[in-house]
Amino acid sequence: MAKNNNVCGGLYTSKVMETFKNPHNFGKIKNPDGTGKVGNIVCGDVMHLYIKVGRNKKNQDIIKDVRFETFGCVAAISTSSIITDMAKGKTINRALKITKDNVIKSLGGLPKIKYHCSVLAVDALTEAIFDYLTKNKMPISEEFKKRHEIIKKSEEIINERYKKWEN
Repeated sequence: MAKNNNVCGGLYTSKVMETFKNPHNFGKIKNPDGTGKVGNIVCGDVMHLYIKVGRNKKNQDIIKDVRFETFGCVAAISTSSIITDMAKGKTINRALKITKDNVIKSLGGLPKIKYHCSVLAVDALTEAIFDYLTKNKMPISEEFKKRHEIIKKSEEIINERYKKWEN
């Protein structure tokens, strides 16, 4: 695990704090090939992730560029930044294999209470890829459709449960 930083009582590793203070791939992509938007009304985090897709020498779809805009806490911004680093240059299939555990490990750890941020980052990437495949009328596996449906259903449940907080 990376050395802890004394910020927030030592909850965050130095890697988390570094990616928070100097996030990589921050901003919007003009005319993205795919956009993922996820959020959690309970904690207030909102992530937008944008991808540009190209082809590698094997003629496979790769994530040529990936950027994010996140409104959230230290962990939300850090996980958004690190997932863009992890996904850039990967094939679509490899990018879809990135897990919350990969994100947490890459940051040297996160407090358990902030694990949901790593899930949101993975979900944002998943939704951007789903958007890309849908827009381009490309085949989507049943497993991937179910993953998308779970993300949307979770969002609906949270939004419904906390609807009264919106006003």
